[in-house]
Amino acid sequence: MSGIDAKSLIAELSARARAAATRLAGMDSAAKAQALRAAAKAIRADSDALVAANGEDMAAGEANGLSGALLDRLMLDSGRVEAMAAGVEAVAGLADPVGQVIDRTERPNGLVLTRVRVPIGVIGIIYESRPNVTADAAALAFMSGNAAILRGGSEAIRSNRAIHAALARGLGDLADAVQLVQITHRAAVGAMLQAEGAIDLVVPRGGKSLVARVQAEARVPVLAHLDGINHTYIDGAADPVMACEIALNAKMRRTGVCGATETLLVDRAFADPAPVLAALADAGCALRGDAEMQAIEPRVAAASGEDWDTEYLEAILSVKLVDGVDAAVAHIAAHGSHHTDAIVTEDAAVAECFLNQVDSAIVMWNASTQFADGGEFGLGAEIGIATGRLHARGPVALEGLTTYKWVVRGTGQVRA
Repeated sequence: MSGIDAKSLIAELSARARAAATRLAGMDSAAKAQALRAAAKAIRADSDALVAANGEDMAAGEANGLSGALLDRLMLDSGRVEAMAAGVEAVAGLADPVGQVIDRTERPNGLVLTRVRVPIGVIGIIYESRPNVTADAAALAFMSGNAAILRGGSEAIRSNRAIHAALARGLGDLADAVQLVQITHRAAVGAMLQAEGAIDLVVPRGGKSLVARVQAEARVPVLAHLDGINHTYIDGAADPVMACEIALNAKMRRTGVCGATETLLVDRAFADPAPVLAALADAGCALRGDAEMQAIEPRVAAASGEDWDTEYLEAILSVKLVDGVDAAVAHIAAHGSHHTDAIVTEDAAVAECFLNQVDSAIVMWNASTQFADGGEFGLGAEIGIATGRLHARGPVALEGLTTYKWVVRGTGQVRA
């Protein structure tokens, strides 16, 4: 497809999405929720078809050499389809942020000013691998009064088409609020990134190369994170049993999610790192560490300088001894990606130091980094985890997909 054709396609989808967004902006919460519940019902009804379409994507992915982590992200079974439908229903049950009054001020001249949450408009979501993003992003955009233009990766095209067809059937005459770019040519991404005025916000979800391209080329505002280089720090005052359980879960529950821990930092004052390292190695995790860690656990391979800056997304973990919380914070500042970092300790003062000084979108105390998820935060689902400092940070759900406007009410005031 030529760049001109892609531009025309995105222009057409954007025009339909804009019209749908205008309709959504005037709908009440109950009507939006009812439409999403119908969409969830359609997903359940099409479960077998979705799994079959995904099977074709999985077969193609295996033939094309996709990694185990990417195949895990891609895979749908009946359980994941049910979870997808339940996620759409959960979003339908959330409080609608549109129309919420953020604050109210009355000026000395009698003017009453309120800031009110409103939809952003048309949101483009560019993503890879995970077909559940098609449903999650559509539901979040819809409930927050936005229209979505979805562009998934070629590895999930059959799955995404099947999910989109179910969503469209469920949404009925509101189907234009969820557009799917049916082609996988890279020119379509370029056209979305250049659609200034037609698309109001782009949210990329995928690998480093995708997000870097989006941030480099976009003329549309971008809400994104590059990496999930997450850390778990085991402090000297950590409970040994808790530390082992958290470290194991944070890395190995699902290695391909962005909330997985990629580096384990252990205080030299911690009683005994050996059981933690052994548990990880016994679970099939390849460990890469410094000489001190290699001396503690013989299955630790030597780490290179690149390991501390790598998002593995598979069963590989870099491990390092540090001198207390200040050294842990310094390591995270040098090598982290401002996504999610956790401390395990029974010392509340040390925990507060970590929570206050680590500059990440999500910081945790005595909990697995795998909780870095919109659903686990009670947000129903997430469109992504933002690691920047403007507009939204952390799991981006309904509120993160709104902006605000000022509403000024007067009684005839004129300015001198």
